[in-house]
Amino acid sequence: MKQKERIVLEKEKREEMVKAIMYYFKQEREEDIGQLAAGMVLDFVIEKLAPEFYNQGVLDSCAYMDEKVEDMQSLLL
Repeated sequence: MKQKERIVLEKEKREEMVKAIMYYFKQEREEDIGQLAAGMVLDFVIEKLAPEFYNQGVLDSCAYMDEKVEDMQSLLL
């Protein structure tokens, strides 16, 4: 059985995301959280939520491609 591959972010992208999480907590919740806490929130999102977003994106792409193939087939018939 194949083990799930972990999403790995480039260092700069991860830093941007951590800053965005820190900003969100400050603006929306009026809480100051540090880089460690924001990094842990990001790790949670990557591990638990990102696979669902990815899967939905794949399903949406498949539906889009199916629609385009049907359009092309209707032009040929």
